[in-house]
Amino acid sequence: MSKGFRGMPGGMGNMNQMLKQAQKMQADMQKAQEELVLRTVEASAGGGAVSVRVSGKKELLEVKIAPSAVDPDDVEMLEDLIMSAVNEGLRKADDMAANEMGKITGGMNLGGLF
Repeated sequence: MSKGFRGMPGGMGNMNQMLKQAQKMQADMQKAQEELVLRTVEASAGGGAVSVRVSGKKELLEVKIAPSAVDPDDVEMLEDLIMSAVNEGLRKADDMAANEMGKITGGMNLGGLF
């Protein structure tokens, strides 16, 4: 077996192949990120009293509040329901993004490499 680049078997061919794979992975990740912007997730709190829709870009797109959830004597409850629904929506958006990126990276955590 011949030794190529820095004593690695296969030499530059292996290095070029690795670079091509990394470039393809980067392109696939870019495409997935662009597609995630178009996707949405929904979450709710209080048995549906408050529901939200969040984009894959983690932007709050919509908030719906059931009239029964509006109690002028308990504004804190409504605030908590909104906060809970939004946080759940953001978690779902994160999970959706992680799932899509995991399909590309084979589950490897690249820690912001791309």
